Amino acid sequence: MVVAEQDLAALPESDKAFHIEQHGIDYVPETERWAKPRDLFGMWAGASLQVEYFVYGVILMTFGFSFAQAVVITVLGNLSYVFLGATSLQGPQAGTTAMTINRASYGPNGSRLIALFNWLTQVGFETEGLILVVFAAEALALKAGFLPGTPAKVVFIVIAVVVQLLLPLLGHATMVKTLRVLIVPFVVLFVILAALTLNKAHLNVVAHGAGWPTFMAGLAFTIAVAGLGWTENGNDYSRYLPPNAKRGSIIGWIFLGTAVPEILIMTLGCAVATYAPGLSAADPFRVFTTPNVHVFATWFVVPFLVVALFQLFAINSLDLYSSGVTLQALGAKVKRWQAVVIDTVIACGLTIYAVFNSSFSTLLKDFIDVVIVWIAPWFAIYLVDWALRRYRYVPAELQRVDSGGLYWNSGGIRWAAVVAQVVGMVASIEALAGTFHIASWLNEITLHTHGADFSVFTGIAAGGLVYALLAGPGIRREAARQDEILEVR
Repeated sequence: MVVAEQDLAALPESDKAFHIEQHGIDYVPETERWAKPRDLFGMWAGASLQVEYFVYGVILMTFGFSFAQAVVITVLGNLSYVFLGATSLQGPQAGTTAMTINRASYGPNGSRLIALFNWLTQVGFETEGLILVVFAAEALALKAGFLPGTPAKVVFIVIAVVVQLLLPLLGHATMVKTLRVLIVPFVVLFVILAALTLNKAHLNVVAHGAGWPTFMAGLAFTIAVAGLGWTENGNDYSRYLPPNAKRGSIIGWIFLGTAVPEILIMTLGCAVATYAPGLSAADPFRVFTTPNVHVFATWFVVPFLVVALFQLFAINSLDLYSSGVTLQALGAKVKRWQAVVIDTVIACGLTIYAVFNSSFSTLLKDFIDVVIVWIAPWFAIYLVDWALRRYRYVPAELQRVDSGGLYWNSGGIRWAAVVAQVVGMVASIEALAGTFHIASWLNEITLHTHGADFSVFTGIAAGGLVYALLAGPGIRREAARQDEILEVR
């Protein structure tokens, strides 16, 4: 985020740069809402300008697309950052995190199921990021003439985990300031990278490209790793905005800081893949140290890998911060910083296992591929609930987990949301390509569309529609009660 030095200096101790943030999932008082909508740009841009999206561009080309097709998919897929903007609009009024706001639609106890899905997702992405950090460190070691064995890899992992812990441990304001500073070197890196590589690109390397079923699979992949895949994190960072923050500004600044740089970086990855087929998702950095393979100028390899390390730490910080507050929303009686430490230790163990166990790495990639199954219906339910409540919550009631709370419903569970979630997940699975092949009835839509992937759209449509039908009347009555409480307060 972009925020003036004097503003950062004036932050309350609960969220002051280079101090451990005291807020977890509790309500952030309006007196501590120091951010503005434009501040969201710096944080998201600092995380989006990074090598992981370059790798995603490379992966797109492995589908068999022409360069033109890959660019179209890149643009369309990254338009989903509007979704992230939409799921960042609740935090300023609710003053708390996404998985706490989620109690309104699912109930305090029902929301724990979604919090569990989200926590697993965040830890999975943290592990993936740490694996890439280790790969980059190994490539640097090889470039220096050192062949890292098992002890060296363990050291790389431990160092990576310790470094990764720092920003999320300190918290929101520290991440804001650091990610803002990283924008300039990240931009410089990719400008140089573009200058060194674009003249080598063979933009007609695939003349005809892939058919429409494969096109839809690539689009689903891009939407998943772009905006929709971040929606469950948005309010974790927008809650420091005042309640009267303009919604259009929030969406606009987030889109500018995410979709625009990622479209450019993914397109660059697509271009490089046209003349460097040795690039792969399994270890995207190893090709840079392979003899007689020249992805770009030799002198640029070391600076590229060094900056790539910082970039990976930057984006992983967002995952680790959100996993910490999600662990609290699950019901763990720990402080935010303690939750971050717990998640870091878990991610460290998973990374060690993954680096030395190729089968686990495959399972991890499969897990990340199908994360969209739960996010798509959840996203729809989350926004439909907010709309039915006339875009308001009672912040104090979101903090309650007892039977007397406004959002308690039946045993702390809103069954309409649970049913809609299950129906949406089934609808998403039915249209998901390339993962579930246990029985044909699990892939009816995919089979009848010759392998096309509509999982994002079926999950969103089914989850949102079923929730609106089942919960609509009750939520409208609850919204009237919300208004009464808010007027009294």
